[in-house]
Amino acid sequence: MEINSLGKTNFDTLFKAFNQAFADYEVQQSKAQLQTMLKRRGFDFAFSFGAFSQGEIVSFTCNGIGDFYGVKTAYDTGTGTLKEHRGKGLATRIFEYAIPHLKAAGIRQYLLEVLQHNTGAVSVYRKLGFEVTREFNYFVQENSAVRNELKMIDFPYVLRPVTIHEYDSISNFWDFKPSWQNNLEAIGRIPGDFISLGVFTGENLVGYCVFDPGSGDVTQLAVDKTYRRKGIASLLLREMLELNRYESIKVVNTEISCTSITGFLKAKNIDVKGKQFEMIREI
Repeated sequence: MEINSLGKTNFDTLFKAFNQAFADYEVQQSKAQLQTMLKRRGFDFAFSFGAFSQGEIVSFTCNGIGDFYGVKTAYDTGTGTLKEHRGKGLATRIFEYAIPHLKAAGIRQYLLEVLQHNTGAVSVYRKLGFEVTREFNYFVQENSAVRNELKMIDFPYVLRPVTIHEYDSISNFWDFKPSWQNNLEAIGRIPGDFISLGVFTGENLVGYCVFDPGSGDVTQLAVDKTYRRKGIASLLLREMLELNRYESIKVVNTEISCTSITGFLKAKNIDVKGKQFEMIREI
């Protein structure tokens, strides 16, 4: 068994390995969906690694590389092992092989997210030196179940498309920093996939959302703290539902400690479907 960088691997070969590794998952990704996911998360072939048997990938870790709030970071955007090669410690061997290569490239930390109920994976990551930095909720609900909770109200605000990167002040709206896949760098990697909407009073931005209508993913949703509880988030949510081409809406990686977003989503019948740990290991 040989472990190497995926730097010389083409996408079709990687996609085949993904399909085989996650064949027993309920939801499968198309080639286009996988390409979009990896691009959004900053995937870099050169800093991703795999175990090869007779030239075929049998285990892999795909890493995204980027800046995470001022720290050069590697992000585990997908780790998988083919069923017949599980139980051999390949994922751990790949991780240990990767660390010196990442460190040599000036990467200072390794970041990942893991479902809290996946206790086996959490235990492995702890043994590898990862520590829990945050806890996240994720929410999913069918569009029709949300629409029933949104009443038609006349709002004294203007709603229009915005280019969110032009507004330095939006971080002042946040109650928590967006996760890797939801931060501004991730949005900037595939800007054409997102719709960004702002709510204005006069020329002042008082709330905004960033939304992927192809997947139903609400990437960011925030309101100026002085304008909350005035229906602005509801106005944005209603517009996102109108634009959504997917059958459900989802909000991934909101901090559990943020009661404002949790309370708002639950009030709109958007339920918590699971919880994740964000985990980081310094390199």
